This record gives sequence, C-alpha cells and structure tokens, in this order.
Amino acid sequence: MNRILPGVLAMAAIVVASNILVQFLIADGLLTWGAFTYPFAFLVTDVMNRVYGVASARKVILAGFVTGIVCSLIGTQITLQGDGYTYQAVALRVAVGSAIAFLVAQLTDVFVFDRLREGTWWKAPFASSIIGSALDTAIFFGIAFSQNIHIFGEAADMEVSWAWDSVPFLLVGAPVPLWISLAVADWCVKLALALIALVPFRLIVGRLTARMV
Repeated sequence: MNRILPGVLAMAAIVVASNILVQFLIADGLLTWGAFTYPFAFLVTDVMNRVYGVASARKVILAGFVTGIVCSLIGTQITLQGDGYTYQAVALRVAVGSAIAFLVAQLTDVFVFDRLREGTWWKAPFASSIIGSALDTAIFFGIAFSQNIHIFGEAADMEVSWAWDSVPFLLVGAPVPLWISLAVADWCVKLALALIALVPFRLIVGRLTARMV
C-alpha cells in the first residue's frame, strides 16, 4: 500500500479540487475550471498501471471513487442561493452521474491500457485516456442532464432543467440543448489534455521506474 500512497493522494486531490473548481464557470459558461483538473485523474491511473500494474491502479481508482462519493454527499447538503432561487450545491442527478461515470471510465481506462501495455510507450496511455474520457463525458452528461432520463423523479429533473434550454451549439451553431454544448466543450478539453499528459506520464514513469531498479 505504501508504494501506491502517492497515487492515492494524487487521485484524491484531483477529485476534491475538481469538485470545488466545477463551481466556477469560464468560456461564457461552457466550461468550468474543474474541466482542466479532472482529466488528470486518467494520468494518475495510467502511471499507477504502468509502474505497479492493474491491481494497484484499481485500488487508486477505488480511492478516487470513495473520495468523489464523499464530496457529492457533502455537496448535496450545502444550500446555495442565487437569482432568487435556493438550490443544492450538487444536484442528485449530477452526483449519481459523476460517480458512475468516474468508475466506468477509469476501469475502462485500466482495461484498455493493459491490452496495449506492450506497444509503443505512448499508445497505451493515449488510447486508454481517449476512450475512458469519451465514456466519462457521455455517461456523466447523459445521466446528469439528458431530458430523456426520468428515473430520478420530477424534483431531481427540475434541479437540472436549466441544461435543457435551447441555445446555439457552442454559442455559434444551430440551437441545441445547452447540455449538448457543455458535453462537447468538456470532451474537447479532455482530448487536448490527454495529449498534453503524455509528457508528465513519460517523466513520472521514468523516475518511478528508475527508483525501483
């Protein structure tokens, strides 16, 4: 456990930071600062997978999952006020979508990485992050905001009904539900960071591997 403790702490820090920074909007509301921290969870998973193996990577994911659940539980108990409305800091659908998306996406990342482990050094982390982050975006935004999901009840739907407003796609295209633009903007950030993260991946793996020799 001691050898993966830095990975556990890094994953927990990323999850906590992302849960806080998601409250701060940028790019005319299309993104939050959390969109720029959360994708590094895939970097942590991939480093743990490369250096310590699948079992260790899954333990780090579990730590991140539990941390996310705690953050969501705290958020659902915090009441905010704005524009004449009172609302919870974390909506029920957002909390559920976040938890499911994190677990499915991260475990998929581990699976894909392991299948490509023996290839060129960058293929496993890049492909696994791309596939994992695509799943993360689709699952999270689908569960959290899609108008076609009604299993949470009317009250939970009303908490996220603002995301159903029809607005120009990415603020410039044909009208679509706002959550579609949010999902695409989020996915674009994940794509860019998956590429950028290859640099720290290479450096961190090299350093940790050298220590093990």
